[in-house]
Amino acid sequence: MPNSLIVDNLHKVTEAIHAAADSVGRKANEIRLVAVTKGQPVEKVHLAIEAGIKNIGENYVEESIPKIESVGKGSRVEWHMIGHVQSRKARKVCENFDWVQSIDSLRLAKRLDRFAGELDVQIPVLLECNVSGEESKFGLAAWNELEWNELAGEIAPILDLGNLQVKGLMTMPPFFADPNHARPYFIRLRKLSDYLASQFPNHDWHELSMGMSADFEVAIQEGATIVRIGTAILGPR
Repeated sequence: MPNSLIVDNLHKVTEAIHAAADSVGRKANEIRLVAVTKGQPVEKVHLAIEAGIKNIGENYVEESIPKIESVGKGSRVEWHMIGHVQSRKARKVCENFDWVQSIDSLRLAKRLDRFAGELDVQIPVLLECNVSGEESKFGLAAWNELEWNELAGEIAPILDLGNLQVKGLMTMPPFFADPNHARPYFIRLRKLSDYLASQFPNHDWHELSMGMSADFEVAIQEGATIVRIGTAILGPR
C-alpha cells in the first residue's frame, strides 16, 4: 500500500473521530488513536509512523518485537499490548511495551508487576473486561451487573500492585454488521467504569479502550477515550 493511501485513510479516520465526538459534544483531542499493526509487515509500520501515527497496538509478543526493534522503543511512538498475554511472556511485554491494555487476571498482573519492578519501570495498564459473556473472549467476567460487587473484590488486589498504574478498562464486543448493535456493550463498560470509580475513588478510571474499525464511531459516542483501528488505516492484512 503506498504511503499516500495510508495518509488518506488516516485522514478519513481522523475526520470520522472528530464527527463522532462532535455528535455527542465531546472533543476529539480526548480520544487516543491506536493503530493496530497485527499481521502487518514492518514496512507498513514505518509508513504508518511517517503518516503521523503516535500509538501502535500489537497482539502477539513474537510478532511485535522485530517491529519494535526496527522502529526503536522510546522514540516516536508508544507501543500498546492489546492481545492476551501469556504469563510466561510477561517479562518480554514489560521489556518492550509502554502500555498493556489486556490485564485479565490477578495472576498476570502479579507477573507483570514483578518484572516491571525488576526493570524499574511503571507500566500504565487497562483491565480487560468481558462484557458480552462470549466464551471466545478473554477478560474479567463483567457481563452480569449483579455480580459487579464480586468483580470489584477481584480487582482490588490488582490496584495494590506498585508497578502497574491502572488507568481504566478495555473491552471487545461481539462483531455486528450494524455497529449500533455493539452500543449496549460499550454502555455496559462505561457503567462499569463509573461503578468502579465509586468503589475505588482514589484510583484512575479515566480511560475506556473500546471500538475498532467497524464500530469506533459508536464507541466514541459512548465514551471511548482510546480506539484501536487497524484495517481502516492500514488496509487488509
